[in-house]
This record gives sequence, C-alpha cells and structure tokens, in this order.
Amino acid sequence: MFTREEALELVEGTTPVDLFGPVAPERRKEAQRRYRGLAAALHPDRVAPDDCRAHAASADLTRLYHEWQHTGPVVLRTRRGSYEVAGRHAVGSVANVYRTDGPPVVKIVRNPAMNPLLRAEWDALRVLRRFTDEHDWLRPYYPRLVDTGDALRGERAFTVLEPLVDGFVTLADVKRAFPGGLDGRDYAWMHRRLLRAVAGAHRNGVVHGAIVSDNVLVHPEQHGIVLAGWTFAVSDGQPPLATAKTIDYPPEIRAGRPMTTATDVHMAHTLMLDLLAGNETRQRRFALGCTQDDPGRRPDAADLLGEYDELLDELYGARVFRPFALPNRTGA
Repeated sequence: MFTREEALELVEGTTPVDLFGPVAPERRKEAQRRYRGLAAALHPDRVAPDDCRAHAASADLTRLYHEWQHTGPVVLRTRRGSYEVAGRHAVGSVANVYRTDGPPVVKIVRNPAMNPLLRAEWDALRVLRRFTDEHDWLRPYYPRLVDTGDALRGERAFTVLEPLVDGFVTLADVKRAFPGGLDGRDYAWMHRRLLRAVAGAHRNGVVHGAIVSDNVLVHPEQHGIVLAGWTFAVSDGQPPLATAKTIDYPPEIRAGRPMTTATDVHMAHTLMLDLLAGNETRQRRFALGCTQDDPGRRPDAADLLGEYDELLDELYGARVFRPFALPNRTGA
C-alpha cells in the first residue's frame, strides 16, 4: 500500500516507463499491481474532496498506465546506434540508469528540464576520456561515454555508457552493510582510489560537485572504485547549474558560491567521516583537516595522495592485499 504522499511523489512529473518499468509481457502483472496500489491511495474516497493535487495525480496515473499498456519496447536512437531499454538498474537524483539489449547501459533524465545537467556530464566525461587515453592507468576510475542522445524541446536527453553493473555496489550499499562503520584498513584502499579519481579530474579543471556515497561505485572483489554521477560537474571556479537536494555542504554550496576543487576535497572527506568506524581516530582526524569551512585552507587532492599514503604507512606498515566482501554476498 502507498500513502498519499508516496503516490504523489511517484506519479507527478514521471513517464510510463519510469513508473511501471520497461514494457514487456512478463511485467504486466507487476505493473497492474502497482497501478492498483497507487490508484487506491489516490482514490476520491481516500482523499479530501478539495484535494485538487491528488485528483490531478489520479487522472495522470490512469493516463500513464494506459500509455504503458499500449506502447511497445522503448528504443533510443542516435546517429551511431539504437538501444532497446530493458530493466531499470539504478535511480539517481537527476536520471535513471537502465540496462539495454546489449552491453551498454543508458542514463535518462526524468525531466527534460534537467537536460543541461546531462550535457554537463557529457562535457566532463569527454575531458576525462581524452585525459585517460594519455594516462591509461586512470581509466578504471571514471565511467566511459559510448554515445549521447540529445533532445528536442520537451524530450529527454540520454547518455549511453559502458556497463558498470556486474559486481559493483555503491558506497551507500557498503554503509548499509556495515552500520557500525568500516575498518580503516578496508576504507584505506577505497579512499586512495577515490583520491586518484578526484585528483585526475582536478588536473583537468573539472569539479565533480556531488561526491556522495551513491556516486561512488565499488567492486569489492577486485578492489575497484569508479567515481560516477557527473551531472553536477562544472569547470573549476564556475557556479553550479544545480545542486543535489541531499547535499547542503560545504559552506560554499549553502551560500550558492562557485564550486572549486576545494569543494570536492570537502565532500570526499565528509564521505570518509561518514563511512569510517568511530574508533578510527587517526584517519578521522585526517579527514577533519580536509573539511575546514574556508576553502583556501583545504589541501589539494594531488597533495593529499602522498600525505594519505604516509599516514597509512604509519598506521599499518607495508601494504598487503586485504580481501573485502559485503556480508551475505559472494564476491559482490
């Protein structure tokens, strides 16, 4: 069962595929159950007679379900290829990621008003691709752009990416799996790799602007890290096109000032504080030094690479591979 508020959030400003999933015969019963649950929450007998918002959403729901029932598979086309949309893989703050009938995944904005953010991501990923073509060892730290679908007025833009699906989880998943926080030895390899990704972007004048747990992909078995979610990226010193609703730090974000490389440094180490166990005193002290209110007092990401390695040498000595897995998972 859905509450009125949950139903409104799901129905308003969405599309048939976002609400009911990819069009496929095997999904009809699931879509029907979802429709009935939402319809019950928005039914005139359940809401106030003057609840115009709920009445409008109820009408939209009926329209969306009808459209879903009478459309074929969604196929996205560009000059370079076509991509049939399959199951939804992830939900982001701006766009959803879907599997396709081939290896790539597609990232589609939920609202055409957000198209400029997807174009900003294209710009950032193109810069990073040129950089990693020359510095191949950094390639694994960023998503790889395959194709783009620009949009006419009222349509939604989309991005085609190399798949980062099998074996990957997010740092948000890791946090949920370890509610007491991570052992410093486990977070060490994650943070070292995240710092490399951030430093590489900064070397090219790109600020990520949304380094949060949902945007950091982790491959536990292979000790892989990918910094994803570049829709809020800007050039160093530029104001953001938008900010994620869930991010109200560092102070320059709250004040609406331009984002700089120092913004990313603060975000990455706020994330570090959020993931580490409370008794990881030395690493937490290191992170606090990188989250000062004054951007000018935060270290550069490139400088932090060496400083963090020195700290790890003091804490743990010579590095050894430390297997990592999420509880109840077999080699995630």
